[in-house]
Amino acid sequence: MDIILRQVRIKDDEPLKDVAVKDGQIVAIMPRFEGEVAAREIQADGRVLLPGLIESHLHLEKAQVMDRKANRSGTLQEAIAVSAALKPTFTREDILERARKTLRMMVGYGSVCVRAHSEFDPAQGFTGVDTVLELKKEFKDIIDIQITAFPQEGIIKAPGTEAMMHEAIKRGCDVVGGIPYNDTNAEEHIDLVFRIARQYDLDLDFHQDFSDNADKMSIRYLAEKTIENRYEGRVSVGHLTSLGAAPPEQLTDIVALIRDAGIHVMCLPMTDLHLGARNDTHNVRRTLTPVRALRDAGVNVCLATNNIRNPFTPFGNGDLFQVAMLAIPACHLGGADDQATVLPMITANPAKALKLKNYGVAEGNNADLVLIDAKKVSETIIDMPDRLFVIKRGKIVVESKRTMNYAF
Repeated sequence: MDIILRQVRIKDDEPLKDVAVKDGQIVAIMPRFEGEVAAREIQADGRVLLPGLIESHLHLEKAQVMDRKANRSGTLQEAIAVSAALKPTFTREDILERARKTLRMMVGYGSVCVRAHSEFDPAQGFTGVDTVLELKKEFKDIIDIQITAFPQEGIIKAPGTEAMMHEAIKRGCDVVGGIPYNDTNAEEHIDLVFRIARQYDLDLDFHQDFSDNADKMSIRYLAEKTIENRYEGRVSVGHLTSLGAAPPEQLTDIVALIRDAGIHVMCLPMTDLHLGARNDTHNVRRTLTPVRALRDAGVNVCLATNNIRNPFTPFGNGDLFQVAMLAIPACHLGGADDQATVLPMITANPAKALKLKNYGVAEGNNADLVLIDAKKVSETIIDMPDRLFVIKRGKIVVESKRTMNYAF
């Protein structure tokens, strides 16, 4: 064996197990794995073993730039304007330095896969896309990177962008992106990206209905187009904050349509809480997608980071446990039954949305694992534990140890 993890906790209601890893796969899970020698044995002593965490929505090339130009108002409008002003200054070397730092942070906290939304437009060209494609190869044995071709500045209102969408895919992007609310006509934008996705048989991922109010939503149209194009299960949306402002009858109807369309929803609490409700003078809204309503209706809900230390989100460290911990009070997920649904939102749920194969702690699956310094799966998030070992494709990529001595 390459690695044997001794006496790990996989489920709270099951005895401790030994987990054996060879050639990048989990080859055995049993109460005691005897008679084998491993290159590395890890004594877990009842600590929790998780499948690797999945970051389902992140902007790599825009990370770590908050010190260059501030978003003084804290609004989405200024964040978009500041980002647009900064993007032409991003060089390959600059993006590599910042993105490498970000990826190392994420891997250190247990992420084994990320879907990166990489931007291009006539003003900046393909610098962001090309650099993230380069990083995908560089980090292929450390973290998997799915790349979304993302037209942040719109398509219809930015002549030349439609042709760039096709070129980005030909260069190697894995997913077709969209941003209906930042274009001249949301429905035409949705139609256009569906045509492109069908042409290349690729999944879709939208920045969707990012607003405090529910009066200009296009999610219903998107869900209907998803069903019409037989794209059920192949569409993801991030933000979807407008839906949280919808009245109950409208909310119930749209959530059912989202479920029927098999649309995956990525809640982005760090960004959306920071940017939302900036014009509210009292009783300030949370401006988050309605996680509980979506979850209870059977929608696949994920939690993700979106941005790290830039005009959209001037904080963050790449730790998905931190995102999940924020979501617990913000989305009313603190109840005993609710807490059990949070960990899957950064593991199994995004793995489903990103169509990861052979994912999870089970024999025959990929050995993409995280051993954490906690003894109960049910308390994984609220413990905010250290990540002791991060294993990618059967190899240890991060090992950490913290010693704390009490004088009392």
